[in-house]
Amino acid sequence: MSDRTPLTDKKFASRVDWNLMRTFVDIVRAGGIGAAARQLNKQQPSISAALKRLEDQVGATLLHRSATGVEMTAAGKAMMALCEDMLESARMMPHQIAQATKRVEGIVRIQIVSALVSPEFDEAIASFHRRNPDIHIEIRVSPWRQVLDALERGEVEIGVGYDSNVRGSLVYEPLFTERQQLYCARSHPLFGYHVSRLNELRDEGFVLTGEDEIETITHLRRRYRLGAKVSGLAEDINEARRLIVHGVGIGFLPVLAVKEDVAKGRLWPMLHADFEPSYDIFLLARLDPARDTATQLFLDEVVRRIRAQRRS
Repeated sequence: MSDRTPLTDKKFASRVDWNLMRTFVDIVRAGGIGAAARQLNKQQPSISAALKRLEDQVGATLLHRSATGVEMTAAGKAMMALCEDMLESARMMPHQIAQATKRVEGIVRIQIVSALVSPEFDEAIASFHRRNPDIHIEIRVSPWRQVLDALERGEVEIGVGYDSNVRGSLVYEPLFTERQQLYCARSHPLFGYHVSRLNELRDEGFVLTGEDEIETITHLRRRYRLGAKVSGLAEDINEARRLIVHGVGIGFLPVLAVKEDVAKGRLWPMLHADFEPSYDIFLLARLDPARDTATQLFLDEVVRRIRAQRRS
């Protein structure tokens, strides 16, 4: 089989058995022919025969058996990528048809962290609403851990936020990299100066964001013993910003969220830009292919814009 010449005839699409492609995907995802047979409740010889028929039709060996199951050949990897694209297209077919015939209604429930600044996300909302005016969009704002928990409990279908780990029940699409900076108000004695040694600020009053504080910031504060003196607390970034602007204390805020305040001289970035902590913000969804049409279409709209921006 390894010496086959791959087929390139123009009638391949009309004569190939598409069910064999699905069986191939099942074998790869299960990790072996025997495992696929058990999952599909079929006899192992029938699964092996299906794989052989597909390999005969494409004219190439797709899988090699190994001690741990199966390994894809170069042809197998190419076939897998194509099969996954076809399965995704088939899964999206009813959603796209519903949108094309203007029969999409429902609610898209989204939970996000506060003070989110993402042009791609905003543009996706505007574009999605223009094409689907009968779909209601509901947005809730909460600390980042609550975003993750709400998704896992099924209270919302889509989330935007941070995660310090990876939850197996969720899918992650990088939205953008966010940076935070340490700010003080115009009234603060250090306004206009950059701080090189963070431990010099251990006696300063800090405005903290409680459960909404990113773990990267928490670790940084603890390393330099910052925030021992708490002069203000707000779970919402916008309200933490208000306290800092009005001189209640210094504190960490997302750079994009306070860009205008810095430009107008209401806030001063106390750290050099090279020291700004950074972390990824993700578009989040449950690992569930059976989403309702409204949710799936919105998710696809955001992902399409994110990936287009990444390529540009």
